[in-house]
Amino acid sequence: MRRRLLAGAGAMAAGLAALGLAGCRSPAIPPAGPQRLRRLAEAHWPHRLNIQGTTAGGLSGIDYDAKRSEYLLLSDDRSDLDPARFYVAQWAPPWALPPEPKGVVQLQRPGGGPWPARRRAEPGTPVPDPESLRLRPGAGTLLWTSEGDVGRGFGPALYESARDGRLLREFALPAMFNPDPAQRRGPRDNLGLEGLALAPDGRHAWLGMENALIQDGPVPTTRAPGGPCRLTRIDLETGQATRQIAYVPDAIPLRPLIPGSHADNGISEILMLDADRMLVLERAYATGAGNSLRLYEIDTRNATDVLAIDALAADNHRPAPKTLVADFAWLGLSRLDNTEGMCWGPPLPDGKRMLVVVSDDNFNPLQTTQFAAFEYTDRP
Repeated sequence: MRRRLLAGAGAMAAGLAALGLAGCRSPAIPPAGPQRLRRLAEAHWPHRLNIQGTTAGGLSGIDYDAKRSEYLLLSDDRSDLDPARFYVAQWAPPWALPPEPKGVVQLQRPGGGPWPARRRAEPGTPVPDPESLRLRPGAGTLLWTSEGDVGRGFGPALYESARDGRLLREFALPAMFNPDPAQRRGPRDNLGLEGLALAPDGRHAWLGMENALIQDGPVPTTRAPGGPCRLTRIDLETGQATRQIAYVPDAIPLRPLIPGSHADNGISEILMLDADRMLVLERAYATGAGNSLRLYEIDTRNATDVLAIDALAADNHRPAPKTLVADFAWLGLSRLDNTEGMCWGPPLPDGKRMLVVVSDDNFNPLQTTQFAAFEYTDRP
């Protein structure tokens, strides 16, 4: 469930939850054959956990700092409860206890100081909607994205900050991501840069749009896939976009309990497997039916470069083919929630990778901040 929907749908969702209907799912039967994700652990933070005087929640991004054995957790609070920030936590094996908070770092605005709360910001002053972050190990800095605020005239953004929160730079994104006040083209409000992945060599970052730009197609429905989401590669030395591919999200896999009530699906995070292959997490929600989480693999080389294409259509590009890695309904979690963060954790004793995810509770008592760890097996 997205925060923008809570005001209108909160009462209905609360009623459904009271009836035991919110989040219910039909039992899922795993497919035959080897499974690529195996659940290792699950843990939760309590609602509105206080960490150094701030309200923890809205965790939309996660990355692992191998040198310090720490997880970095980005909150998507638009500085309404507390200024824009990320948390530092440690989660020790066997991961039976929840991650232990170690601190909070305030992200700084241009010129220094905290970002203003959206409701108090002056016209023309941007307020980030933080969604994803990645540590640049060589540089020791953090990349993080904002979905922007189309209603106030601000598009998606990519920032780089020091570990102490100082803003180092904002990247200039292609003009296609500029907001259009008339909403005839460009990003849709609250459906902007949701995913961020860093190439293993640290030279490039990929940015993932949650849904299609307006000129590229519609949002997904329960009957049809959405228009293509653009995944954009950024050269971190020059700051320039160097390639862009398209990815088509599934039709919404759940039907709302009440016909006509809210349902959505889109990219919630991306993560590099190697220099070319990428994991894409699709997160769906339908009122009364709960969440769906599906993890796909793509090869970025197997899609058309669409950076120079103004509007995507079926006859002018080839989107990236995708292969299902796992439906999270197969994985034995206590519940599926609004999972938005995904990263590689420390290597497992047998040398396999550990995949870690975290859910954004929207600061909503009916949801949860859920951490889950999985053993990841690559395809043959």
